[in-house]
Amino acid sequence: MNPKLVFWVPAALRTAIILAGCALAGWMFGWTTGLVLALLAMMALVFTQLSYLYQLSNWMDDPRSFKLPDGWGEWTNIFSRLYRMRRDDEKNQAELTEWLARFRQAMHLLPDGVVIMDDVLFLEWCNPAAEQHLGLSNERDKGMRVTNLVRNPDFMDYIILGRYDQPLTISFRERKLIVHIIPFENRRQILVTHDATETERIEEMRRDFIANASHELRTPLTVIVGFLEIAAQEGLDAATRAAHLKLMTEQGHRMQHLIEDMLTLSRLESVDYPMRPDPVDVHQLMEQVARDARALSAGKHEITLTVDGPNVMGSYEELHSAFGNLASNAVRYTPAGGKIHLVWKEHEGGVKFKVEDTGIGISPEHISRLTERFYRVDKSRSRETQGTGLGLAIVKHVLLRHSGTLQIKSEAGKGSAFIVCLPKTAVVQQQPELLLH
Repeated sequence: MNPKLVFWVPAALRTAIILAGCALAGWMFGWTTGLVLALLAMMALVFTQLSYLYQLSNWMDDPRSFKLPDGWGEWTNIFSRLYRMRRDDEKNQAELTEWLARFRQAMHLLPDGVVIMDDVLFLEWCNPAAEQHLGLSNERDKGMRVTNLVRNPDFMDYIILGRYDQPLTISFRERKLIVHIIPFENRRQILVTHDATETERIEEMRRDFIANASHELRTPLTVIVGFLEIAAQEGLDAATRAAHLKLMTEQGHRMQHLIEDMLTLSRLESVDYPMRPDPVDVHQLMEQVARDARALSAGKHEITLTVDGPNVMGSYEELHSAFGNLASNAVRYTPAGGKIHLVWKEHEGGVKFKVEDTGIGISPEHISRLTERFYRVDKSRSRETQGTGLGLAIVKHVLLRHSGTLQIKSEAGKGSAFIVCLPKTAVVQQQPELLLH
């Protein structure tokens, strides 16, 4: 039906009915009465229209669907249509609000920084990662130019040149950041930042590991190759040949130990070799560690052992490797005649294994780096001690797999104490089959 007819026909009918009623009243009670009634009826209609206009005006100040009046006449249709429109708007707004909340939550959880800027680089919004990477504040810096907030020459050149097809790597706030500007819409740009500090550190560790491993292998190989070239010469006496063979054997064993430690470290870091914890007989383990230390010492040190603690859950081989490395280090870095004390005991937080010696000690500045691969306090002593430089790195990874920690207390010239702490969750009750050992 024609919308005009829908509106005008009912209105005309209502007006005709009112006028007909007033004419009937005039015929019955006099035309003066009829005219007065018609005037009052028209005034009532006008007042009703003005009343609904007033209600509509008030509703427009706070247009919520549940506040709409019911209406009368054509106003019923008008308010009904407004109600449906407003209800649809509220539904769309709720959906948009939900999507916006999800978007903000996703942006907040992103590890990469996101900065939204206008076409003249004024900050409109940034997520917490961007605040951490660039030192921004979404509340404090909103509306300020990003180039005034991020003071970096390379970043400024990147902005000025406008070559956004490739990302830029910068050093900023002691971080290595990869930044990329992505234009979108007509008057906005997105600045994305990625923290590559950890990646760079891992890459540096990889390069250092390869360089150090190559250096450690090159030295014994050079010795072996040199002696083989000498041995190939004619006229070499038996004593010299025997001395050379002894040195080549020592260097071969050094390479063998290095490769074994590298393979052990690789296995400990691999997810393909998960630890399968079993009850560990601590008395047997400690006795074996002490025997190995005494064999390495060859009677040059006084080595004592105290075992006063429960058995634990873990890998016997891995714990033996870790504890053996700590004990052998104590032997290597303690002068002849020194004392080494191995202790296994229980404490409030779990159990401890302590290796205490009267050796050369370690200066404070070196302690935090001792578990790094191939790190040596005194590189000139590496040949004397016959160590591979991977022992404490192996200890660290074994303890990570056993939820343990390593504490180091040392003072140069006064000895050292290496303390392994395993949690209470690693402790097991004494079992009859373990008590038979």
